[in-house]
Parts: sequence; C-alpha cells; structure tokens
Amino acid sequence: MFGEVISAKITDMNKEAVYAQADGKTFMLAKNAISDDRILELGDTVEGFVYEDKHKNFVMTQYYPRAMVDQYGWGTVTETRRDLGAFVDIGLPDKDVVVSLDDLPLDRFKWPKPGDKLLVSLITDHKERIWAHMADDEVFQQLASRFPNNLKNKEINLTVYASRFVGAFAISDEYYMTFIHESQMFQPPRLGEVLKARVIGSGEHGRLNASTLPQSFEVIDDDAQMILMMLKRTEDKTLPFADSSSAEDIKERFGISKSSFKRALGNLLKNKLIVQDKAKPEIKLVSEDE
Repeated sequence: MFGEVISAKITDMNKEAVYAQADGKTFMLAKNAISDDRILELGDTVEGFVYEDKHKNFVMTQYYPRAMVDQYGWGTVTETRRDLGAFVDIGLPDKDVVVSLDDLPLDRFKWPKPGDKLLVSLITDHKERIWAHMADDEVFQQLASRFPNNLKNKEINLTVYASRFVGAFAISDEYYMTFIHESQMFQPPRLGEVLKARVIGSGEHGRLNASTLPQSFEVIDDDAQMILMMLKRTEDKTLPFADSSSAEDIKERFGISKSSFKRALGNLLKNKLIVQDKAKPEIKLVSEDE
C-alpha cells in the first residue's frame, strides 16, 4: 500500500485537511496536497499517493513524487549515513527515501554525495517501510536512446549509475548509454556523480565510449602515459620523483632510462598534465579543473 496510489473514502475533514480510510488505515490529505477540482464531502472517494512521513503520520498526496512502486524517477541525494545508506529527495515535501547501504558500493569513496542523482523506484519491506531501489543496467537499456554518428570529440553531460573496477557506466542527458574505461579517468567517479566527458568512440552493445581526461592525453607517448597512470593511482596524486632523480631510482620504479623519463616529464609538463618540484623532488598530477 505505502508508496502506491490508492483510493480511500473520506471519513472526516476540517479546515486544514480531509481524512480518508482504506484497509483500516486513516490518511491525512492536506488541503495544499489536493489537486482534485471537486468540492470534497464526507463519503467521497479520493485517490492519492500514500506514505508514512518523517513524523510517522499516514499521509496522502495528489501531487505524485517522481518515483513510485514500479515507476522509476530521478532523485537527488540529500545526505548519506554509514548505518543506513543514501537519503534521496523524490519530490515529497516531508520525507526523503533511503537507498539501503546494502545496495551501495563496498568502497565508500564511491558512495554518492549530496547533489548527486540516482534513478530509483520504490519498494516496501515486510514492515511496510518504503525504500528506494536503484535502476540497474537492464532498466537503463530500456530507457536508452540511439545516438547519432557525429559525436566523436563532442562533450556530453553524464550521470554515473555504476562505478566498477573496469570503469564507469553512465547515461547522458539525452539517454545515450556510455562507458568510461578506467584508463580514461583520473579517478573512479562516485555513484550518481554528474560529470562532463568527451566522446572518443563507440563500442559494443550500443554504448558510447567516453573520456574525462584532457584531449592532450591522447598525444603523449607510452612512457608519459605510464607515469600518468601511476600518479593517478596514488592517494595524493604525487610521486617522489623529478628529472633530477637518480637513474638507478628511476629504473627501479619505472623500468625506463633517465633520458626516457626526462623526455616523458617534458611531454607531460608541456601539455600541463603535471607540475614538478625539483627541490623535494616531486611530480604532481594536475586535475582537469586546474
């Protein structure tokens, strides 16, 4: 019953609300939650979405939320809690619904943050509590649009719906299915993160391939790409090396000669992908926002 649209019979009313019963439960339908243009009277039947608000009141509204049972809609993350999961605003004035922590990534760095977007429907458990259920790949496949052939190097806006070891699965504002391989990003995006990416091609299963790396990344050589990948995988995006480092240390860490290392650093510095501090020594990855 909760999370669905039901019919109920009006049994009481006052200046602020009408009260309607169904299956032994009484629901408050506030006057400002009524879209029905009839003059409602005792005994009338009203239809509306029912739920339990944050104060444990049984509530009905005729302004339906974006997500319901068997209906997916976009929700905005409002907060996360380690003991519960992610709270999502689906358009109810006095209640956010929760995506259970059991449905979120094990890696908490991939959990959504406030402002991120999740496509959810509603489910109820055996205690009639409403939970948000995230759309899976099959749902996105059903919603997907066919993309045109002229998108290469075009920038698109994406919302990430799955972040895995191999990369991120996302959908564009135009509902183009998109994949970002782990080699095409500086760091794994969050679930629900909204980001900009550049189309670099198309792959199997009707997906675009995209990259969040600067376009200059594509023109650097293999040694430079290897150094970038090593930087990207460090927590602080730095490595204790510079072109003044010893040939022995460079060979041990990177497996290349000092001349090759200096050439790769020069390439990365020229393309403004790293900064170098020779005194420390240290090289640091430059983010796209810098």
